[in-house]
Amino acid sequence: MGFLFRSGEIFIKGVWRENPTFRLVLGMCPSLAISTSVVNGFGMGMAATFVLLGSNIMVSLVRNFTPSKARIPIFIIIISTFVTIVELFTEAFTPGLHKALGIFIPLIVVNCIILARAEIFASREPILYSIADALGMGVGFTLALMLISAIREVLGNGTILGRPIFGPDYDPAIVMILAPGAFLTMGLLIGLMNYITRKR
Repeated sequence: MGFLFRSGEIFIKGVWRENPTFRLVLGMCPSLAISTSVVNGFGMGMAATFVLLGSNIMVSLVRNFTPSKARIPIFIIIISTFVTIVELFTEAFTPGLHKALGIFIPLIVVNCIILARAEIFASREPILYSIADALGMGVGFTLALMLISAIREVLGNGTILGRPIFGPDYDPAIVMILAPGAFLTMGLLIGLMNYITRKR
């Protein structure tokens, strides 16, 4: 029971208390750049979650055999292996998503969320806790991206999942799908999350 309780606590921490986007403010490049549609946000979130899960498992497995002076290069090699798998998979099976995400798929290699979890958590904890941490952080990152993307897509395009929701007379706020809209949406959501946390 203690194991299940701690695993659940680790998972929830990644989704809410230490949400990588809204609480730790990590991984801002993809959060701001590709969050113009829910499909893009979900795709990037799933890609990052797969890499998080794979790299956390591998880092946890080799943690007792990794020389301290070489741990960062080893972590980067592990992470880049899973990123390569994601890139080849998306290019083969979802070429539209691969094109939309573009350079941000290879840049997962240097995403500070993934390297931070490998260094701070997976290199110090057993494999099952590392899985809970990866899933919590991955789900938290995916939900944050989808929320940002939904707001920007609805206001900036008048669509959700590519389908019109306001009719032909809607005049979209173009600024919402540009860089200022990304920063505005992110700032308001971070402020809202801080407010809810303080109230609780």
